[in-house]
Amino acid sequence: MAPPTHSTHALTRLLAASVNGDSEARKRLWQLVYDELHSMARAQMACERAGRTLQPTALLHEAYLKLMAGGDGHFENRRHFFAAAANAMQQIRVDDARRRRRIKRGGGTEPDRLNADSMEPAQFEQDGAEVLALDESLARLQDEHPDLAEVVRLRYFAGLSAEETADVIGVSVRTVANRWRMARAWLYDRLGGE
Repeated sequence: MAPPTHSTHALTRLLAASVNGDSEARKRLWQLVYDELHSMARAQMACERAGRTLQPTALLHEAYLKLMAGGDGHFENRRHFFAAAANAMQQIRVDDARRRRRIKRGGGTEPDRLNADSMEPAQFEQDGAEVLALDESLARLQDEHPDLAEVVRLRYFAGLSAEETADVIGVSVRTVANRWRMARAWLYDRLGGE
């Protein structure tokens, strides 16, 4: 995914205006973030096995509707918005996995594919059981280490690279890499250490 081409301040202003009911701001916001969100959705769906029913554009539109439903969504800044987008995509994929009835825990999960050393977006082929298992473990990680869970959501569910994740959360790439390694070890223990 290409680095964002919009200014953080412009995005924050549009988010605030759209929450206050400005339909023109909502339209400009959609235009501003569409390509970036579509790249996130494509990265996520590239991980799915053949025969998937959910497509990247549908994931993007569902996530955006979830984010902006009824104008209730309040986003403080770019970081908050993209974290919410990653969370929305995660929940949509989990719901899709449940709909496909692939709930056998651990079905083919290979958490060591969460490559700690890669600076590229985290991607690997997965089935619904993997999505569900990761979602359950990520909820526990969120409770214990929210900063690590945020990195996992942005890298794994949003498909951001380490550099893009660092930009979104406002830390160094090295900090992202360290958090990614710690999260990977934590998740490996929960998913693969049984």
